[in-house]
Amino acid sequence: MYESFYGLSAKPFRLRPDPHFFFGSKGHKRAMAYLEYGLSQGEGFIVITGEVGAGKTTLVRNLFNKLSSEQIVAAHIVNTHLDSDDTLRMVVSAFGLPYENVSKADLLTRLEQFLRASDQQGRRALLVVDEAQNLKPGTVEELRMLSNFQTDDKCLLQTFLIGQPEFRGTLHSPGMQQLRQRVIASYHLGPMDAEETKLYIEHRLTTVGWKGDPAFSDGAHDAIFAYTGGIPRKVNTLCDRLLLMGFLEEMHSFSESDVADVIRDISQEFDVPVTPELPPARAAASGSHDELGDLPLSETSPLLDERMMRLEKSVVSVLNILKKIVATPAGANSPLNHNNE
Repeated sequence: MYESFYGLSAKPFRLRPDPHFFFGSKGHKRAMAYLEYGLSQGEGFIVITGEVGAGKTTLVRNLFNKLSSEQIVAAHIVNTHLDSDDTLRMVVSAFGLPYENVSKADLLTRLEQFLRASDQQGRRALLVVDEAQNLKPGTVEELRMLSNFQTDDKCLLQTFLIGQPEFRGTLHSPGMQQLRQRVIASYHLGPMDAEETKLYIEHRLTTVGWKGDPAFSDGAHDAIFAYTGGIPRKVNTLCDRLLLMGFLEEMHSFSESDVADVIRDISQEFDVPVTPELPPARAAASGSHDELGDLPLSETSPLLDERMMRLEKSVVSVLNILKKIVATPAGANSPLNHNNE
């Protein structure tokens, strides 16, 4: 919606992982180096963990963009709330093989035949399992067993396990010793620091044609980092809302106070409504603690005022959006053309 106002070719702060916007912070470069090292080894497990929104999936998709289909056949699994048998079916399906109405023995046979055929074609098989923190110990063991497919001189399947920090608890549990022995590299992807967060914002903006409009003050960058902690997804969410506010208010620069306004709006949207408690006597008499009508006018007035202010603010925002849409001519740069992005 705000793209045409700022002369941008697309939304710079989408939430979905997009390798086109990959930013090589120190942590992301090191994590990518571990993944590439794993590929060069052609065996074992590589484990990458990181907080929610740290950019793990973007990292994987950036890796996929670098892979040669003539050398590596890759499969990516993201649904990991499965038992061991379902996981095997998911692996077989991810490599494009038939999996319905087939016994486990037949699934294993099909997978082995596929892996050997790929090897004969000069291609290695790579399995990437996302959201690995959801894997049950039995499922992890099933994945380890798949690494037993091998020829006399090489493994036929290599696996990358990508998950949140709690997956390390699973990995270091007593029953995972055999898997740990097959992990050739492990890395934890941390958040960006303040300078990297600033460069990350500018990188995403520049990727879609940013020419300095809107401008961000140093205080704005500091406030963004303080709120997001350098987590890419949090940065995207905050900056997207900041640009939307700038579009509605026709702003071309952002200060620390502007960022604070957006943070306050976001916080209010996720506030849990608080039901005022009645004095014990009033509560006993009314039998209710959540009816404004049971409160004295002096107590209900501030609550009603706050609700009316929030409602009025929401209505004004909607009207501003509608005015912008109606006032913008239809064409290549119309906000209407970006509704599906």
